[in-house]
Amino acid sequence: MNIHSSSVIADTAVVDATAEIGPFCVIGPDVTIGAGVKLHSHVIVQGHTEIGEGTEVYPFCSLGMPPQDMTYTGEPTQVTIGKNVLIRENVTIHRGTVKDSAHTRIGDNSMLMVGVHVAHDCQVGENAILTNLVTLGGHVHVGDFAIIGGLAAIHQFVHIGKYAMIGGMSGVEYDVIPFALVHGERASLKGVNIIGMRRRGFGKSEVHELRAAVNGLFKAADETFDNRLQNFLNENASSLVTQELVAFLSRKSKRGFLMPEKKSDV
Repeated sequence: MNIHSSSVIADTAVVDATAEIGPFCVIGPDVTIGAGVKLHSHVIVQGHTEIGEGTEVYPFCSLGMPPQDMTYTGEPTQVTIGKNVLIRENVTIHRGTVKDSAHTRIGDNSMLMVGVHVAHDCQVGENAILTNLVTLGGHVHVGDFAIIGGLAAIHQFVHIGKYAMIGGMSGVEYDVIPFALVHGERASLKGVNIIGMRRRGFGKSEVHELRAAVNGLFKAADETFDNRLQNFLNENASSLVTQELVAFLSRKSKRGFLMPEKKSDV
C-alpha cells in the first residue's frame, strides 16, 4: 500500500492495497477506495463514499462532503464514484439527501474537468464529460456519453439525455432530449448532435430518422407540442435512437422539455 506519511487515513476506512494516496490527503472513516485508485495530493474524501477501481483524483478535490441543502441534518447518505473516472483539480462532489435517492453517483469512465461541482443526489452516467467549471444543481441526471461545455450551469432536477451536447456557458433550465445539440445564455434546442452521433458510430439512416422525429416534434406548427408528443409516443419507434427518445419523453418531467428558441433552430 502506497500512502504518503503526511496523509491522514481513518482506522475504519477501507483502502485497497494497490491504491496510491499522495501527500496531505484526508480519508474519513466510512470511505472505501478500490484497486488502483490514485489520489494525487490534498484530496479530502468524507462520508459514505466509495471510489471505484482505477479512478484518478487530482489535487484539491473534495468528495463526499455534506450537501449544500438547508434541510440536511447529517443523515448517512452516500457518494459512489465508478471505475476509471478521471477527476481533475478542485472538483467537488456532495453526498445525497433523504429527500431523493440519498445517493450521488458518477458512472464508469466519466471525466470531470477542473472546478466541476456535482451537487447532492445527482446521477451522472457512464462515459460522460463535464468540462471546466460545469455546475450541476441538486438532483440533476446526466445520461451516458453526454458532454457539457465549460462554465455551463444545469438547473436542479434537469435531466440531460444520452449523447447530448451542451455548449459552453449555457444556462440549462429544462430537460434536454437525447442526442440534442444545445447552447445559449438561456439555452435552447439547436438541433441534433450529428457530429457526436457519427463519432459514436451511428449510421446515416439513424441520424436521418432522429432528425425527422425531432423536426416533427419541435418544428411543426399544426398542433400543440403536447398533442405532437402524444402522437409521437403512440408511434412504433423503428430504431434504437428513436426508442431512446421515446423512453426519455415518456418519463415524468419535473422541469419540462427544452424547446428551440425559434422554429428554424431544428
